[in-house]
Amino acid sequence: MKIEIYEAEWVDEHQQFSLAELADLSGMPEAELCQLVDYATLAPIDSDTAEARFGAECLVTARKAQRLRNDFDLDTSGLALALSLLERVHELEKRLQSLGAQFPKIHR
Repeated sequence: MKIEIYEAEWVDEHQQFSLAELADLSGMPEAELCQLVDYATLAPIDSDTAEARFGAECLVTARKAQRLRNDFDLDTSGLALALSLLERVHELEKRLQSLGAQFPKIHR
């Protein structure tokens, strides 16, 4: 098995990106990123400014969207749905983990 790393970039959680930078770093076209914003999958930091700025978490989401689009040939609405479901699963896993920490394990 051969593992290839195409590009790696260290991102600070406080870093902000323009739409063009987000498109460049994620590999997603700007038009599709705009559609993900319309679907509320990506949210600009301040929607009242002239040029939208996005946080580091949006870069993670955009890269995930790019992989999903390539792997499963999803359109933008499918990406939005898949990403929202993945986020929901992640939230539920965190809640389950939190509940597991509150109660001792029962051995049967």
